[in-house]
Formats: sequence, structure tokens, C-alpha cells
Amino acid sequence: MPVPDVQFLLLPILEALANSKGLRYVDTRARLAESLGLTRDDMQEMEPSGRYTKLQHHTYWAMRHLLQAGLVMPIRRGRDVFLLTAEGKQLLKDPPPRLDLEYLQSLPAYEQWQNNSKAPVNNEGPSSAKAGPEATSEEVVESAFQRLNGELQADLLDRMHKSPPSFLEQVVVDLLIAMGYGGGEAARGTVTGRWGDGGIDGTIKEDALGLDEVYVQAKKYAEGNTVGESDVRNFVGAIDVANSTKGVFVTTANFTRSAKAYVERSSKRIILIDGKELARLMVQYGIGVRTRQTFRLQRIDEDYFESGPV
Repeated sequence: MPVPDVQFLLLPILEALANSKGLRYVDTRARLAESLGLTRDDMQEMEPSGRYTKLQHHTYWAMRHLLQAGLVMPIRRGRDVFLLTAEGKQLLKDPPPRLDLEYLQSLPAYEQWQNNSKAPVNNEGPSSAKAGPEATSEEVVESAFQRLNGELQADLLDRMHKSPPSFLEQVVVDLLIAMGYGGGEAARGTVTGRWGDGGIDGTIKEDALGLDEVYVQAKKYAEGNTVGESDVRNFVGAIDVANSTKGVFVTTANFTRSAKAYVERSSKRIILIDGKELARLMVQYGIGVRTRQTFRLQRIDEDYFESGPV
């Protein structure tokens, strides 16, 4: 099963601590994995940041909430060993129908912590795509980043819709070079844009002598339109005439189901990139965007303190 969100882990963590004399984070995660039936792949699934596994991230925040609610307490400084409090034991004797962050807000210790620190709470957990007014600080940052990234991609696609077709052709060639095609050398990418070329708008020479080429077609369509099977078939035909096997078909719109099915059946190696994927790749590889400001989001490395300095 996928790693549950923060709220789901609240009760399992209390249950894991119930029959122990104290657990470290690493021990708590091991018990959670066993009780929840998590596979090795589940346990190794990473957060989008790539810095922590989801199990590490969600366990950390669930434990933080339980600490602030007075249901759990640390018993060994510097190594973060946790034990149930009297309140935590009492809650386990008669648990609520749903132990979530909304329930924790009804506990005096948690309410006082919120009032003193103005620390917000996320009722949906960090796996949520949005963070409301009750999100933790880290979750707010992550949610804001995702929202801004989404807005940026939407703006990019809007710009592409308003730009002439020749601009899209250049963007696609620049993008492929940035992705490493042609060895990343701009000189190996060429915009053709010729009439009667069978729809080939650009080429990428994958080697210095041009013995192997990737052919490109860029089709600017308005939002809501689609590229059909006939367009893709014509492109494949043009690639065949050029005695090549590789092609990238990019559109600012979408591809029909039949167009995608045709590519899967084709003997040529064709990659289809729709408008949303185009915008995502432009952001990822820095085409048409620039970094405005960089933030480093850091927190305590619990594993370091659990194992001690090497």
C-alpha cells in the first residue's frame, strides 16, 4: 500500500509506542512499516524534494503533532526517544472514531501551542496538493511552490499560444538541445520550417557528422483542439522518406487517442509532447524562464541524531 498521509499515521504511531519503553524515529518507522504492511518499494518512495522518503517525512510530522498535543513525550535528549504520556495512554483506551488534526485541535495542549507559536496545522496532510490556512510552515512553502510552478507553466503555454508558429519551432529545438539531444550543442539543432517538407520543422544531429538525426514537428493549435492520427501518420511518412527512425511531435494542444495508438503501433520511435508536457519541460530545463530567487528549506536530520556523529 502507498505510505499513508500524516493524519492516518497519528493512531498507528500511538499504537506502536503503546507496548514499548521508548522508540526512536527509526524504530517507529520500522513498526509502522510492519503494522501497515508496507513493501520495500513503499518504504523507499521519495518525497518530491528527493531529500526524504515519504515514510520519513510523514512520520516526522505526525510525531511533531502528537508531541504538541501532549500525547507523546521525548525521554532522551539528543537521540529523540519517544514514549506515550498518560494522556496518550488514556486516549488509546478509548480512541475517537477518527484521530486527525481536527481532533488534536480540541486538546488543550495543542490549542495552547497553536496560540503561543501561531503554528498552523494542515487538516489534509503534506500529501495534499493545496495547503489551507491550517498548514504547517513547511507544507505552506511546498504548496506555494507547486502553485507558483503551475501558474508559471500555464503562463508559458499561454505565451506559446500567442506566439507565431515559427517561434514554437525554435522553442522545441532549444528544448531538445537543453535536454541533451545533440550532445547539448546548439549548433546541432536546426529549424527548417520549409513548405512541402512533409511537416518536418526541425532536426537535431545526434552526432558531430550528422549520421543520426532526430526529426521534429511543432504544431501550434489553440486550446481545445487536437492533433489527429492523420497528422502523425504524415509525420511518420516524412521521417521514413528521410531514412530516419526518430521523431518528436510537439503541439500546444493535445493528441487524439487514435494518434497515440498509431504511435504505439509504429515501427518508428516517435515521442508525442502535448501542451502541458511542453510547458512542464520548459520549466524543468530552463527554456523561456529564469530563476528569480533560490531558497534552501532545511530541518533537523533525525537520523543523524539517532545514530550519533560518525
